[in-house]
Amino acid sequence: MDNPRQEKVAVVDEVRRRLDGASATILTEYRGLTVAELAELRRALAAVGVDYKVYKNTLVKLAIAGGPHAGLETLLTGPTAIAFVSGEITAVAKALRDYARANPHLVVKGGLAGESVLSQSDLTALADLPSREVLLARLAGAIAAPLQQFAGLLQALPRNLAYGLSALVDQQGGAPAEATPAPEAEATSEAPAAEPEVEAPVAEPEAPAEAEAPAVPGAEAAPEAEG
Repeated sequence: MDNPRQEKVAVVDEVRRRLDGASATILTEYRGLTVAELAELRRALAAVGVDYKVYKNTLVKLAIAGGPHAGLETLLTGPTAIAFVSGEITAVAKALRDYARANPHLVVKGGLAGESVLSQSDLTALADLPSREVLLARLAGAIAAPLQQFAGLLQALPRNLAYGLSALVDQQGGAPAEATPAPEAEATSEAPAAEPEVEAPVAEPEAPAEAEAPAVPGAEAAPEAEG
């Protein structure tokens, strides 16, 4: 493009588009690195899913102004190159750390994951983490171990139950004899003894009436006195 303004607008749009499409963004200062060293760094980062680009700080500030990536503004000092992460951020942090150990001119300043600002110490901690594959393998192992123990317990349960029942029987002196059911009471056909009859009371004889004096034969009644 011949129009400088249009070129700046195009760069601002490109930076904004790349920021929106990246899962994370890491800013570095490359002061002192040669062109050959920068090319080597780009190849190392491309292997872990990173597009490493150099932009003017003023244009990057225009791209992030008022947007979700505004937290990067404080890191835009000195000659800055941006690592647009599309893969695993821990792998990118490791690659940058390893390269910086051999090339001290590379300075990892910080970055952004989503809307969370990452400091230099945050990226160092991410670089020390195991890879995603290792973490998944450890998680799978941590989950599998209790399941294997549980399966072993299920297999041992019938054996332990049988052993426990056998020990209980031995402790009680052997298997208990079967209880003989008690004979049912025989129903008797005898009728209940009848209650003794109560004799009617015997009426006492009435006292005899006074006997009349026997009449004396020949006796006459005494004459009534004359008056």
